[in-house]
Amino acid sequence: MTYPDLSGQAAIVTGASRGIGLAIGRRLAAEGMRVLLVARSADRLRDEAAALPGAVPHGADLRDPEAAAASVAAALTQFGRLDLLVNCAGATRRGDFLALDEEAWADGYALKLFGAVRMARAAWPHLRERGGAIVNIAGVGGRIASADFAIGGSVNAALMNLTKALADRGVADGVRVNCINPGSIRTDRLTGRIATLERERGLDPAAAAQALAAETGVARFGEPEEIAAVVAFLASRQAAYLQGAILDVDGGWVRAI
Repeated sequence: MTYPDLSGQAAIVTGASRGIGLAIGRRLAAEGMRVLLVARSADRLRDEAAALPGAVPHGADLRDPEAAAASVAAALTQFGRLDLLVNCAGATRRGDFLALDEEAWADGYALKLFGAVRMARAAWPHLRERGGAIVNIAGVGGRIASADFAIGGSVNAALMNLTKALADRGVADGVRVNCINPGSIRTDRLTGRIATLERERGLDPAAAAQALAAETGVARFGEPEEIAAVVAFLASRQAAYLQGAILDVDGGWVRAI
């Protein structure tokens, strides 16, 4: 399904150099949106943007407190408007809680949570002007606690709460704010987890992937494009009555109410 009302609109997608963020950028460009692709990997961004109509690369490290405002300013300079912000930046470290130091925790919050906070704050006046939207990409780890994912789980839970808080403000300001919790999606990060399982259990790649899927009780892993399709829906008028929604796009992993 496509969404004609998105054509001609302008978006910012963070974490857009690979994986889910890149898939989102590609889908929005295919919908006719002009997209500012934001990530730390400036060279990779340039290559990806060159292949997408209406896409503009913007290298930025969103851990830098000034980077969010600069990213929004770049979008306004390029497009003259801003209709959508997709906060997708931020991978957090897995590992033994006692082995994760202060720096690991600070880095996890600095990029994914504080980066989203700053991006939302910088973009908000322009989204309010356009009746625009924010889509936060969190993760099911914020709903399912895991001993080896303490940083990511707590960051994702905080991002979900931030979504609800901004949605509350958005009712008055005319800005829609929603959140997607991806499950296990085929990205470089998932590939790395499968490789770890191969080494630890002496499995071949297919068996390791099957074992990891079985541990979460899903039939298969998701594709980045499936998350991108939900973003396009949330950005469109078809989702006009969704406000503060938390959508688990996880193949049935989360079984809690």
